[in-house]
Amino acid sequence: MRVGLTGGLGSGKSTVGKALAARGAAVIDADEVARRVIAPGTPGERTVLERFGPGVAGPDGHIDRPALAAVVFADPAERLALEAITHPLVHEEIDQALSSLTVPVVVIELPLLTAGGRDRYDLDVVVLVDAPEELAIGRAVSRGMSEADVRARTAAQPTDADRRAAADRVLVNDGDEAQLERAVDELWDWLRAWRPGPPP
Repeated sequence: MRVGLTGGLGSGKSTVGKALAARGAAVIDADEVARRVIAPGTPGERTVLERFGPGVAGPDGHIDRPALAAVVFADPAERLALEAITHPLVHEEIDQALSSLTVPVVVIELPLLTAGGRDRYDLDVVVLVDAPEELAIGRAVSRGMSEADVRARTAAQPTDADRRAAADRVLVNDGDEAQLERAVDELWDWLRAWRPGPPP
């Protein structure tokens, strides 16, 4: 079973992913994969530096991630240019990981997932982790991001309506850790009980 797990910045998506991993799911984090494909010395890094120039390079000659983020989150065209480089590399690595997994439940964390994206990984279900906007922003700020940066990144992501349109199940993360654990228990039971519907 392939599960797409999505949610906005500060929603708690990664926390839910870790909780599902603790219950036996294999979890692939697309953000982590995206960081790896442009890591120092990779072909992806070279392509990014060629496209965006020395302004996004640090003193060591490698990508300065905050500088790159400042460029791409200020200009949608630049963000699309970066995605055109990284997305095929991310897709390839995730496809390789999926081909080697044999566990019953595989979760792919996909922060940008919308209704049009579920076919790319042949997802059986999509789960949205949702939280009130100001609560989510506060969580992201508490992790060291500036509020302006959080709001810029949030504005570049799919809207709540787009995410909900893609979701088969919504987990609202607006309480404490114990409440979230109970919600994940319910989600895990639902996932294990899930069966595919009849073909269209």
